[in-house]
Amino acid sequence: MPELPEVETVVRALRQPLIGRTITGVRNGWPRHIGTPSLDELRVRIHGCRVQTINRRAKYLVFSLTHGETLIAHLKMSGHLSVVNADEPTDKHVHTVFELDNGQELRFRDIRKFGRVYLVQHPHEILGKLGPEPLESSFTPEILADRLNGRTRAIKPLLLDQERIAGIGNIYADEALFYAKLHPTRPANTLSQPELASLHKAIQKVLNMGIEREGASIELYVKPDGSKGDMQNAVAVFRRTGEPCYECGRPIDRIVLGGRSTHFCANCQK
Repeated sequence: MPELPEVETVVRALRQPLIGRTITGVRNGWPRHIGTPSLDELRVRIHGCRVQTINRRAKYLVFSLTHGETLIAHLKMSGHLSVVNADEPTDKHVHTVFELDNGQELRFRDIRKFGRVYLVQHPHEILGKLGPEPLESSFTPEILADRLNGRTRAIKPLLLDQERIAGIGNIYADEALFYAKLHPTRPANTLSQPELASLHKAIQKVLNMGIEREGASIELYVKPDGSKGDMQNAVAVFRRTGEPCYECGRPIDRIVLGGRSTHFCANCQK
């Protein structure tokens, strides 16, 4: 699933071709792609809306439109957004298309069909339960400590909880724990203040790395233009099972924790 750096990369790529454009129509071949409202209502409400801004909240893309509307998209496992000329052949996995006033289209391609689109007037309806953004200046080590305060659960699954911290997924949780030298099964309430400060620094480090490298094309993620990101070439532990740790040489281990593959160095992350 695309995580914070991948979604941020998509947002930045879509701003130039979309901001200022007016949506003139919607086509949909998979009604469940539309989370809310109904497809018929979405067509009526979004017609004639102009794209004002495109931002990110956690793993969601947030399109601020005129007429008080907000279009929100979640790519889930395999979603891909691109802006192309309307006469370009449509891939069979494109399920939702927004027609634009300049003869182009915003196409939502989604092989696994888990992605969702929402049109709301109050974004809080979809985004209200999300935790703090880990790259905002307001996200301090103290805030991290507060979000983890008193939790006996292993630290890795907590980092994936979007209501605690927004935007971190499996790749960047594994990477952050490696740089913080924390074992993924450590109960959160056993972390000292220095360890929490180290984890805070590591979270921001790996997320910024991911943004700079325009995401990790490890599974289905590619940028809107179809090219790959580069973060997969810079991971320290994720999907490197059995390969030597870059710091100590010990083979990277893999376990399943909270239903998710988890990669770590048992020597560096005691």
